Amino acid sequence: MIELTGRTLTIEQAKEVLVNGAKVKASEESMKAVQKSREAVEKIVAESKVVYGITTGFGKFSDVFIEAEDTEQLQLNLIHSHACGIGEPFPEMVSRGMTLLRANALLKGFSGIRPVVIERLLDLVNAQIHPVIPQQGSLGASGDLAPLSHLALVLMGEGEVFYKGERMESAIALSKEGIEPVTLKAKEGLALINGTQAMTAMGLVNYIEAEQLAYQTEAISTMTLEGLRGIVDAFDPDVHEARGYRQQTEVAERMRRMFVGSQLTTKQGELRVQDAYSLRCIPQVHGASWQVLDYVKEKLEIEMNAATDNPLIFEDGDKVISGGNFHGQPIAFAMDFLKVAMAEFANISERRIERLVNPQLNDLPPFLSPEPGLQSGAMIMQYAAASLVSENKTLAHPASVDSIPSSANQEDHVSMGTIGSRHAYQIIQNARRVLAIELICALQAAEHRGAEKLADFTKAFYKEARNIVPSIKQDRIFSKDIEKAAAWLLEMDWKAFADKSLPTEVSAN
Repeated sequence: MIELTGRTLTIEQAKEVLVNGAKVKASEESMKAVQKSREAVEKIVAESKVVYGITTGFGKFSDVFIEAEDTEQLQLNLIHSHACGIGEPFPEMVSRGMTLLRANALLKGFSGIRPVVIERLLDLVNAQIHPVIPQQGSLGASGDLAPLSHLALVLMGEGEVFYKGERMESAIALSKEGIEPVTLKAKEGLALINGTQAMTAMGLVNYIEAEQLAYQTEAISTMTLEGLRGIVDAFDPDVHEARGYRQQTEVAERMRRMFVGSQLTTKQGELRVQDAYSLRCIPQVHGASWQVLDYVKEKLEIEMNAATDNPLIFEDGDKVISGGNFHGQPIAFAMDFLKVAMAEFANISERRIERLVNPQLNDLPPFLSPEPGLQSGAMIMQYAAASLVSENKTLAHPASVDSIPSSANQEDHVSMGTIGSRHAYQIIQNARRVLAIELICALQAAEHRGAEKLADFTKAFYKEARNIVPSIKQDRIFSKDIEKAAAWLLEMDWKAFADKSLPTEVSAN
């Protein structure tokens, strides 16, 4: 059981909830702060004070006063009118993440929402009831208004959910779990939708997948390097410490551990003096992408514990400030940066694929074909990889450089962070398929060299991967192999595999 405080949620804890189904609860101390904040809202309504979003309309309608008897209708109208998301729904894990992160943000006690609404959000997480939330329609400022409105609908017993593998009306799923819908009261609708949880939840899932893929690129490229009789001197610790980037040094160190026991790697001058950049510069290029991942992780963990709605209530209601914490610029930048980093993992991987299949660049069978000429082997797999990396270059264009005014120019600068996070997700899926192609080719190259000569670690990786992708003895529909390999990379427990298989000592090579 993971306790939420609104201040301490980590990516590792969130991963336990999203991936492993861990249950969550709110801390007692946080709920006390929530109740005090709620009392402040009720006092504002009772005294008919003019406070944005509590006794006024929204956006351009902020100068319209709302009578106390109309506050519930105001919140209902808000959710109904703002639930205009478009397109395919977010993956269930992202929807689950939005629900978790919205509850955590509200637990900071600055939002004026009743404890019961947060309890309902946690009920959805624990019952694995995932709101159906269309992916398109958010500008990434004023909060992820449209996506979060679809989440709010479910709390009210409206909208749709994914539940136990089925898509259904939310009222049915809530009834099955004995969860009572809520009627939103003053400020509660606004508190639910004025936040960055769509882009942040998508970003959280992106990071979880990107981190695993980043580790896997090292294993795959190590096997590629063995298949090409690569030179290990370029991974010498002195080289990387001389530059000083921690992430670069760590990539080189992990890969040296992966080389332990290899009979296929070579030394400078043994076969050639130096390798091409796509082999020699793996620590430099992968390490730079790891720098981006570290940056993204830092920003996500701040945003996951941030109060991002408006207005915010301080000093027991004596101080209510209408600000702009809902603006998604920090996450927009982080997601755009992540796009570039993941696209680069794919870019350099495609260049290694080319070195594995091009007979002018190696001494392996042309295109790793079992019968060159009669059978094409991996020829078109390289085409497919090239297509994906080219598509990534388009998707990597920063979403955050765009802005379109909304709400009659009251909201005149927006982040487009949710678009950036969605495009980052697409790039990660493409990158994984490129790495799957490199894996297939590296397996074949290793088999040609003699899999028994692989390093201890890559030999274990080879055996696991061969259970997914058999040897290429005859041309076949390789699309199936690519999808199976990509699914395996996504689903495998990388940490458990590495803990079991990765040597603790660094190779003396």
